[in-house]
Amino acid sequence: MTVLFTCAGRRNYLINYFKEVIGHSGKVIAIDSHYAASTFADADIAIQVPPLRAEGYISVVKKIIEQHKVDLVIPLNDLELYIISKHREELNALGARVIISNAEVVDRCGDKWLTYKFLSSQGISTPKTYLKLDALLKALAANEVAYPIILKPRWGSGSIGIEEATNEKELYLLYELLKLKINKSILKDLAHTPNEEFIILQEKISGEEYGVDVINDFEGNYFGAFARKKIAMRSGETEKAISVIDERIDKVSQRVSKAMGHVGIMDCDYFIMGEKIYVLEMNPRFGGGYPFTHEAGLNLPAIYLAWFNGDDDLSKYNNYRPDVTSSKCDRILRMKKPTLVYKEERPELETRRYFRSVSDTDK
Repeated sequence: MTVLFTCAGRRNYLINYFKEVIGHSGKVIAIDSHYAASTFADADIAIQVPPLRAEGYISVVKKIIEQHKVDLVIPLNDLELYIISKHREELNALGARVIISNAEVVDRCGDKWLTYKFLSSQGISTPKTYLKLDALLKALAANEVAYPIILKPRWGSGSIGIEEATNEKELYLLYELLKLKINKSILKDLAHTPNEEFIILQEKISGEEYGVDVINDFEGNYFGAFARKKIAMRSGETEKAISVIDERIDKVSQRVSKAMGHVGIMDCDYFIMGEKIYVLEMNPRFGGGYPFTHEAGLNLPAIYLAWFNGDDDLSKYNNYRPDVTSSKCDRILRMKKPTLVYKEERPELETRRYFRSVSDTDK
C-alpha cells in the first residue's frame, strides 16, 4: 500500500497515523512546494514540487503516481482541492484512488456564499449571510440582524482575513481593510467566478463551538459523525478539545451527509445555541481537528485502507469515546533533504520542467 499526501505541509500526525496502519508493507509519500515542509521529516518518500498553481502541477502529480505505483491520494490543502477535484478521474485512471469529492461539492464548501445558500435550501440552520454591504445595511435597519457582524473572505482558508465589526463605523472601515488584505494575500487567487463580491457579511452566532468530522464512505454513504467541543483555538485550528457524543449532532450530520454526498472526511464547524444547532463551515478534507477524533478512538486511516481493500469489518477501528480531552503541541524536527526535487528549468525562457535527484546533484 502506497499513500500519497499532496500539499502535505505540517500534517505530520497524518503521516504517522497512516504509517502505523501500513507498517513495513507500504510507503507514505509527502509532496509539498517548500523544501522544508515538516512532513518531509516523517514521510518515507519526500518530494518537493512546484507550487500547486504552477503550470504542469497536475502532470507532476500524475508522474509521481505512476512512478511510485500510488494506491491512495489524499489532498490536504483548501487551495488545491478544486484543482485536484477537476482532475480526479484522470488520476484515478492511473490506478490510484483519489479521496476527494467532486468539483461541485468542493466548490460548494469553498465558496462560503454557496455554503450559506445550500444549507438554507436544505433547511439546515446557518448564520444569516449577505454578499453585498447594502443588503446587510438594509437588514440591520430592519432589525433582521444585529451587531456584531463577522466579515470574512468568500473564498477562505483557516482564519485568514476574519474580522468582527461591533458598529457601523467599524463595519465600513473593516470592509475596506479586508478588501486590501485579500488583494495582498494568497486568497485573491481562490475565486472561481471572476468579478464577484469577495467578502461575505455574517451574523455572529454565540454559543458552544464544536468541530465535527462528518464521514462518508468512498461512495458518499454516511458512516458517522465524530464531534469535539472546542476548548481553545490557534490560527484557525483547534488546539484543545474534548470529545463528545451527542444525538442532536448526529441527526444534523446525517442531514449534512445526505445533502452533500461528499467522499471521505468532511471537517465541519457547528455552533450550539440553546437547542438549536447551526452549521457554519464545511471543509471536504482532513482538518486540523482530526487528531482529536483519532485520539478519542476512531482510526480513520485504518478505515480508509479497509474500504480500499473491500473490508467491511470496521468495528475494531471505531472505539470512539466521549470526555477524552486532547491538546496539540509543537515539536522541533531535524529536517532532511527531499528525496526528489521537481524544479523549473530557466522559467524565464521556457516552461520545460524535470525531475532531479538531490542525492545525485547536491552532494
